[in-house]
Amino acid sequence: MRVAIAGAGLAGLSCAKYLTDAGYTPIVLERRDVLGGLVAAWKDSDGDWYETGLHAFFGAYPNMLQLLKELGIEDRLQWKEHTLIFNQPEKPGTLSRFDVPDIPSPFNIIASILRNNDMLTWEQKIRFAIGLLPAIIRGQKYVEEMDKYSFLEWLKRQGVGERVASDVFIAASKALTFINPDEVSSTILLTALNRFLQERYGSKIAFLDGSPTERLCQPIVDYITERGGEVRLNAPLKEILLNFDGTVKGFLLRGLNGEPDEVVTADFYVSAMSVDPLKVMLPEPWKQMEFFQKLEGLEGVPVINIQLWFDRKLTNIDQLLFSRSPLLSVYADMSNTCREYANPDRSMLELVLAPAKDWISKSDEDIVAATMTELEKLFPDHFGKDNPATLLKYHVVKTPRSVYKATPGRQQYRPPQKTPIANFFLSGSYTMQRYLGSMEGAVLSGKLTAQAICESLPEANASTLQTLTRPPATNAATA
Repeated sequence: MRVAIAGAGLAGLSCAKYLTDAGYTPIVLERRDVLGGLVAAWKDSDGDWYETGLHAFFGAYPNMLQLLKELGIEDRLQWKEHTLIFNQPEKPGTLSRFDVPDIPSPFNIIASILRNNDMLTWEQKIRFAIGLLPAIIRGQKYVEEMDKYSFLEWLKRQGVGERVASDVFIAASKALTFINPDEVSSTILLTALNRFLQERYGSKIAFLDGSPTERLCQPIVDYITERGGEVRLNAPLKEILLNFDGTVKGFLLRGLNGEPDEVVTADFYVSAMSVDPLKVMLPEPWKQMEFFQKLEGLEGVPVINIQLWFDRKLTNIDQLLFSRSPLLSVYADMSNTCREYANPDRSMLELVLAPAKDWISKSDEDIVAATMTELEKLFPDHFGKDNPATLLKYHVVKTPRSVYKATPGRQQYRPPQKTPIANFFLSGSYTMQRYLGSMEGAVLSGKLTAQAICESLPEANASTLQTLTRPPATNAATA
């Protein structure tokens, strides 16, 4: 059976991959000329890659790790030392580490917190540990109930001071959701904390050995096409055509370069677009349905990714770093962390500006100038002296609507993958699944969509469903 999927991001590609495993023939339609959606990357005129975001992989990404294993490319992840590193703004140029020992969870995370005395006092550690007990004991049910509170509100309810939020979790919140603790739903950070506490290598970080477009997305495309599926770029969806009964008749694609529009038909149809373009594309009859009206409760958050090339090495640290800057979220020297971007003599910093709502409309020059001011604090030895580091070039990639904005109360608006339309399904990290808007959430949503399509047929193959629903292994991050 044939399935048309609009969107070649990780959700759409994962959905197509698992549909091929189930014996379906997917056709993935991507409006742009590049794979990856929110993990897309491009080459500039010098042959250097620049990306939509700083894409770090965690050990607590079981579905992503299983996908890489099934594709035979798990060796493309470069696992880093098991530690979390934070800058100390009050001591420019100094770092604070949470080194995680190789012992069973949750004792490894507890030990890393207890051994760090730079950022939390003993009183704060104890109060935070006590505050976390309900989430650990009562599990995900309690975590979901906390969606009505921001993370800052939750910390206050647990008797934890605001300094914990400003010292540690403002960096974590911006890294995971691109918004601050006073905005983000406590469910999001508590879910992440639960994963880190429950899985031995859950907080261990890896980077791809090259661009996500070539090293992650293209292998999925190869897997799909080798099994009879199809992936088309430059195939923008213009309209969702309906039958008289309200089901999907076809996807109307806009013709490019003077070509006529084209109708793609299939047995099933999937939107793997982000939630904002999906809301624009909804047919008018569907907009009257409560299921689709709830999508109005979701919107994407703006994100800005900055890549800066310098004439010298600024750092030799091979790890993701949390800036604790009011402007920047996380950053990494990709000349250290990524094999394809390696350079022993020069640095290429990749940084995420968050929250970005006040910056998304500013010029690239203004954004880079503000970033350079922050770098003077992060790398005081290389700026502000007689011979400061020289910026050779830069790229600024703006995503006005990225992952859904995970503010309190958003969980109730996240839809399941199955819709009231018999032959139409949804995929994307905004749909309901246990993870936040992330690469892991996108991959899991794609798998869940494939499962929902299989289950919609009475003759669904039991062994196929068992394969799709089998829990992924969680020990792949031991490398």
